[in-house]
Amino acid sequence: MPDQRELTEPVSLTLPGGRFNPGAAGWARQPIVDTTGIGRGRGRNKRWEYWGVVTPAHLIGLTISHIDYAAVHELWVLDRATEQTWSQSATVIPARGVQLPAVCEGGPSRGSAKDLALAIDEVDGGTRLRAIAPGVRLDLRAARPAGHERLAVVVPWSSTRFQYTVKDVARPASGRLWLDGVEHRLPEGSWAVLDHGRGRWPHDIEWNWGAGSGVSGGRVIGLQVGGKWTEGTGSTENAVLVDGRLHKLHGELDWDYDLTDWRRPWRVSGRGLAAEFVPFYNKRSHTDFLVLSSRTDQCFGHWSGQVDLGDGERVVFSGLAGWAEEVHNRW
Repeated sequence: MPDQRELTEPVSLTLPGGRFNPGAAGWARQPIVDTTGIGRGRGRNKRWEYWGVVTPAHLIGLTISHIDYAAVHELWVLDRATEQTWSQSATVIPARGVQLPAVCEGGPSRGSAKDLALAIDEVDGGTRLRAIAPGVRLDLRAARPAGHERLAVVVPWSSTRFQYTVKDVARPASGRLWLDGVEHRLPEGSWAVLDHGRGRWPHDIEWNWGAGSGVSGGRVIGLQVGGKWTEGTGSTENAVLVDGRLHKLHGELDWDYDLTDWRRPWRVSGRGLAAEFVPFYNKRSHTDFLVLSSRTDQCFGHWSGQVDLGDGERVVFSGLAGWAEEVHNRW
């Protein structure tokens, strides 16, 4: 697979009629793609903001989404010591109680339903995450250090099916979390990861996604890997972040794992990367409404391995906190 083109100037994801703009195919170091045009052409549009936060004590997931015919939101928290979970989700049909900006970081995001309120706001130096649900309240900040780069990728399946994703790893997290009235302050070594998505999707799709963040060898390392859903498109979403600088890994990677034995180390390799993921918890979910269904295995754990940055430098890393997942959606 040839290297993807790097986008360096702002570009629209769509043409004036709402179809895919071929000039947007590529990747960027910042979220410079304008996705306003996906509002034209109803039926397959998907928009979401997902934040995953991993701390030494807790795992946190926050989702605000609009999938055209429904608003789907979730707040999920796990106590790593006891494996007690707090979870509140909502599927609202038709979609209502949701606000998402037309472009990444272009405004506030809001999701609300019975017993659930979610809010995402850009603030000076980062992003503020707030949520309220039964037994849970949080007010967190995902810092965005000066010069911090993000992987923005456009994935084109066809002129009418395409996706723009921003995967933002290794964002230092701080703030407070209340569980059943008990306050917990996020300790050092807490990390946030953003998955920003805007696009027009096929009905049936499967993907892998892995992310890791941490300090290894005195350097801040962020790992971003994906697979399956990009095959045949000429686009991939693989990269490593080293001290805020993004290094794109072009081409598909090889994933080796077994969900029937999910605790066995997962291995992701290719394009100068050799990574191993050792999970300790599987957030498994499954819904089936015939036409609409979803199956997710999101395993949390730690990444280690090495990567060739392509300029003669090889980076060895260990202890990156994060996840690896397999998802199959019919939506």
